[in-house]
Amino acid sequence: MTATPTRRACGCLQAHFGLVDRYPAFKANQARIHDFTHRCMRGEVATRQGITLIPVVVHVVYHAAAQNISDDQVRSQIATLNQDFRATNADLAKVPEPFRDLIADARIEFELASRDPAGNATSGITRTRSSRASFGHVDDGVKSSQSGGIDPWDTRKYLNVWVCTLAGGILGYAQFPGGPPETDGVVILHSAFGTTGTATAPFDRGRTTTHEIGHYLNLSHIWGESRFATCADDDHVSDTPVQYDKNYGKPTFPHFSCEGQPHGDMFMNYMDYVDDEAMFMFTQGQALRMAAALADPRRDLGTQVGEPAA
Repeated sequence: MTATPTRRACGCLQAHFGLVDRYPAFKANQARIHDFTHRCMRGEVATRQGITLIPVVVHVVYHAAAQNISDDQVRSQIATLNQDFRATNADLAKVPEPFRDLIADARIEFELASRDPAGNATSGITRTRSSRASFGHVDDGVKSSQSGGIDPWDTRKYLNVWVCTLAGGILGYAQFPGGPPETDGVVILHSAFGTTGTATAPFDRGRTTTHEIGHYLNLSHIWGESRFATCADDDHVSDTPVQYDKNYGKPTFPHFSCEGQPHGDMFMNYMDYVDDEAMFMFTQGQALRMAAALADPRRDLGTQVGEPAA
């Protein structure tokens, strides 16, 4: 069985560039989405009001019986997502004082789907035994029954999450909005999913899935997306400090990587690479960027269920 990595690694960018190479329309879609997102963030386009409830289907794809995670482990991940995206997580109290005014309730909630695409009752969990011992993050093999995985449910209507064994030390990866529907969704290593069962420290608090769904809702890594570390890169969010590169482990605040940032890196942000117990927040700018994703490229996903808590 593949060992759980001790250092966070997200395969999102490698998977993204692979899709861009295979699907030329993806790059054009991204440019259009980028323009729409910036108009939203300037207040020129309205986003959804209230809370968006997103139906989730979790596809458990396993080779060994131990990888066939329990329903309880799946439910523990959904509970973590609802805390993290609504800013009700207990460890939010650890956010350093200079960043506390930036904490955002993203007004997004998640629930396991109660109906499948045919309208039949479902637990929101599928289980597939595979002949493959592990999957890669560039070929998207886990997302197709023809390559040992399972095909997604309608990716316009459901957030598809595949839980499996990933090769190459990757904890997870996601597809940014605008890509091909047949591969849309999030993939998570089974031992970095949820808070119980096979979940293994330092990635046993469900934050890998929080991070990857951030990408799925069009958030970049907090340091930007350049292939080379630089303080000139940007994550297109104005209230996240400029950061030279990814942070790992459990840094001590303040930690400075670029000049001109009075409080240093916001390494406790979900879009950095720190351990699960060291990340606890989204910012208001990130929440607006996710709202823009739900207003356009993911406009068919989820339903409005009410006003945000006061």
